[in-house]
Amino acid sequence: MKRNILITGASTGVGFESAILFARNNYKVYASMRNLNKGLELKKKIAEQSLDIELIELDVTKPESIRKAIQHIIDNDSKIDLLLNNAGAGFAKTTEQANEEEIRWVSDVNYHGVVFCTQAVLPYMRQQKSGQIINITSVGGLVGQPFNELYCAAKFAVEGYTEALASYVTDAFGIKLTCVEPGGIVTEFMKSAVEKTTVKGQLASGEYLPIFERYFAGNQKRASESKEQVYQTGEEVANIVFDVAQNPTPPLRLRTSKWAEDFCKLKTKSDPDGTLLVKQITDSFL
Repeated sequence: MKRNILITGASTGVGFESAILFARNNYKVYASMRNLNKGLELKKKIAEQSLDIELIELDVTKPESIRKAIQHIIDNDSKIDLLLNNAGAGFAKTTEQANEEEIRWVSDVNYHGVVFCTQAVLPYMRQQKSGQIINITSVGGLVGQPFNELYCAAKFAVEGYTEALASYVTDAFGIKLTCVEPGGIVTEFMKSAVEKTTVKGQLASGEYLPIFERYFAGNQKRASESKEQVYQTGEEVANIVFDVAQNPTPPLRLRTSKWAEDFCKLKTKSDPDGTLLVKQITDSFL
């Protein structure tokens, strides 16, 4: 039987490209998305290339939707080999200017969804004594950045969750975990982040506006002057995800570009992939 993979947020970007790449490499792919109407482009690719991809509805903010999707996979295949927690949403608004609904939404999409999806697959992977969970996080999960504090907080949470979970389920049950940490990605993710976080067309207002303008100008300057690639395509990141899935001993953390690696060096230079840290945690507590 083919290995299978569940991908969340597969309608665009990294999830979309990963679905195609894994299917081309003999995986049974369950490409999930909150709204199946957004799967038209993926359906077109499936038809053109005869890909073994099934679109399924899954809203990462609703545990019942997650359980239903996982049960469908188990009913079909009696197993789940790989979970790619890719669904997420950018958010660049100050703490003061974000409302309560937005603050909860950022955490629900970027952190709680990862936990609920992981919780749903763990019983099956534990029984199999095998499985792999790859979480798409961000360099913002290691290094806090201006105007991204709420997004970074959610990604920091995913990093901590993954690190702690890996410290006992990998050795005990053969379940491998990795955080894949891109820098900027040129996808619909960026467009949706801007649309979600603007206030009357602006990403910041009042006394925050001049600070934001300096931050934005600095980002543009660094991107244009950098000798290294800052923004990657969804396809480039998907290729790295696929390599992680083929690695028998994958790292806990993996940056997806030299720019991302350099950006995070203050946090990672002594233990770049997190392997020593997880071993130290396991040895200290277990």
